[in-house]
Amino acid sequence: MSDLHDPHQNHLLDALTEAEYECLSPHLELIEMPLGKVLYESGQKLKHVYFPTTSIMSLLYVMEDGASAEIAVVGNEGILGISLFLGGETTPSWAVVLNAGYGYRLKAQFLKDEFNRAGPMQRLLLRYTQALITQMAQTAVCNRHHSVDQHLCRWLLLSLDRLSSEELTMTQGLIANMLGVRRESVTEAAGKLHRLGLINYSRGHIKVLDRPGLEALVCECYPVVKAEFDRLLPSLHGIASDVAKTAHSRVTFNVKAIAASAVR
Repeated sequence: MSDLHDPHQNHLLDALTEAEYECLSPHLELIEMPLGKVLYESGQKLKHVYFPTTSIMSLLYVMEDGASAEIAVVGNEGILGISLFLGGETTPSWAVVLNAGYGYRLKAQFLKDEFNRAGPMQRLLLRYTQALITQMAQTAVCNRHHSVDQHLCRWLLLSLDRLSSEELTMTQGLIANMLGVRRESVTEAAGKLHRLGLINYSRGHIKVLDRPGLEALVCECYPVVKAEFDRLLPSLHGIASDVAKTAHSRVTFNVKAIAASAVR
């Protein structure tokens, strides 16, 4: 495998036990994810789940009049397609590539089978899902109560957390669609951040110059989401290890109980 592309670049895949990873890895398919590519459409049956590595996905709702708003972002920290293992085959939201890059996809049925084994992977995915739900809920609150400047700061920080670079390739029009605001509002907000020396923005490229400055300006929504991810997934390797130990202890206890019953 190329050194440039490795499933372990995705934190969830990297957190799997060795046995689980060996089971999954032959079925992972490396794919390119160009900017703007639609991975899921509303109501479409999910055939794959996706594990981004160097790309970022946007989950958004599109209204009948064409207006849209982002509800969450998914990058190398997670998985795209949680509705599949939560019992649904479709989702009312869309999934669009927000930042171009690569990722791995896995056939839907294979993931469902592995999830239903109720092993370490199941608990890991459920923890991630709770963190993602927190991001969705906080996004709704943020869109209702905070300014466009704060929305943009939150969006930039969430994106940076999922990239190995301080740069994003993104047009103002696309940002406006993600945030559910007018393009002029994004232009004004980006201009303020530029004048403060926090970002450079030119021809669809955003470079963050002062991350602590963005963190000082952002609303409470970003730290709430980050804290929940850190609480639920503080050490992905540690979680997988703890889950495996718990499963082993449970099996050991059951075997001892059965043996004791047999003796009696």
